[in-house]
Amino acid sequence: MKHLPEALVNLFFPPKCPFCGKVLDTPDICPACEKALPWTAEAEGLRQGAGGLRCAAPLWYEDLAREGLLRFKFHGSSAAAEALGGLVARCAAERFSGEFDTVTWVPVSKKRLRQRGYDQARLLAESACRRWDTKPVALLRKVADNSAQSGLTEAAARRANVLGVYEALPEAAGKRVLLIDDICTTGATLTECVRVLKDGGAESVACAAVALTREKKVHKNGEK
Repeated sequence: MKHLPEALVNLFFPPKCPFCGKVLDTPDICPACEKALPWTAEAEGLRQGAGGLRCAAPLWYEDLAREGLLRFKFHGSSAAAEALGGLVARCAAERFSGEFDTVTWVPVSKKRLRQRGYDQARLLAESACRRWDTKPVALLRKVADNSAQSGLTEAAARRANVLGVYEALPEAAGKRVLLIDDICTTGATLTECVRVLKDGGAESVACAAVALTREKKVHKNGEK
């Protein structure tokens, strides 16, 4: 299908809004969803954490955004990557302009790739890079098929679950990296990937995702 003219591909597989499924002329978000999506405010759309984690995202992982991302990630809606990658590209350009020279992604395991049929973060990275007339570079390898992070709720369990499951490739050395993933929840996966890339010689790592979960606020009495 890569070799078919774009107009012919669009005729048989028309682009759709990744959130409501409305048929569109080009891969994009329909005006109704554009208004309804839970956009992050400028000051809130950057998650910072341990190990120098900085992850920017245009959306909160809730409501319409959550529904669309679950279809994209788990239910075969791989075509949504084109529009979603555009969101990531716009967000990364606004937050990290001039801070990266290489784009990569958080890879899935070989087993997960066989089951799902595609690596959703790689598709997002490829889509984002098309906006910049470049291509992403594989800088990470997943060396263990750990349990899915989505099945774990505690932050400590998520951190433990990703320890030692990634390794940096030699190409990471000296690079200023933009690392792309689909969702940032506790940030455990991205934090581990940032650590691995820096240990592998990367000069710096900034992260971008489609959506962030809201951080729970802890009150003075210790309640969340």
